[in-house]
Amino acid sequence: MTTTVLEFDSVAKAYGKQVVLSKVDLVVDEGEFFGLVGVNGVGKTTLIKSMLDFCSIDGGAIEIFGRSHRDTRARSRLAFLPERFIPPYFLTGGDFLLYMCKLHAVTYDPDRVEQMLSALDLDRTALAKPVRQLSKGMAQKLGLVACLLSGKELFVLDEPMSGLDPKARAQFKQLLLDLKAARHTVFFSTHLLSDVETLCARMAILHDGEIRFVGSPQECCSQYDVEGLERAYLACVSGKRKTH
Repeated sequence: MTTTVLEFDSVAKAYGKQVVLSKVDLVVDEGEFFGLVGVNGVGKTTLIKSMLDFCSIDGGAIEIFGRSHRDTRARSRLAFLPERFIPPYFLTGGDFLLYMCKLHAVTYDPDRVEQMLSALDLDRTALAKPVRQLSKGMAQKLGLVACLLSGKELFVLDEPMSGLDPKARAQFKQLLLDLKAARHTVFFSTHLLSDVETLCARMAILHDGEIRFVGSPQECCSQYDVEGLERAYLACVSGKRKTH
């Protein structure tokens, strides 16, 4: 029997007169890799912040594991990495990982940490350096390590490939595929369609505050009668008539 992990029901959000989200409906099931696709500034981060109760919504409802998103018990079963990830500048990389393991109530396993550092091509010297000395890419890798070490049932990742070099991107994709095999659920936002094609069973296209498409990448191409997800995406957001 399928278990629903995330449910967005007619979610609406506006800042003043600017409508950011308009009656967004989405369902994400257990073990699913779900990609939220859209250009920068389209509302992807706002939807994630709304889910995590970082900002209020103007209408609708959000549930995480069947509980209201405002219930902290629901959020205890997920790990989140923001797009603009900035770890506490006064900690070393190692201290940050220790701190995050404590917050997630998991044992700090040096061997597991070593495996994750290697998997993301992050030099071990980053653990001894103050976080303020790390490059954007190194800080992003550190955040991903901390997130994945939590072992949570649900990972919510906002533009997780941001700042990663090509090698790290390829290796991170393999880590995600390993999570998929272990039946973790991943909900991530991106504007990189190639990542969606590689990783996601289903995707949603968010444009002008509305969900324009929900389904598999293959269904998106079929619905708009084009080859390649990039062309299907462009057809979707341009408002062209869908094929039947």
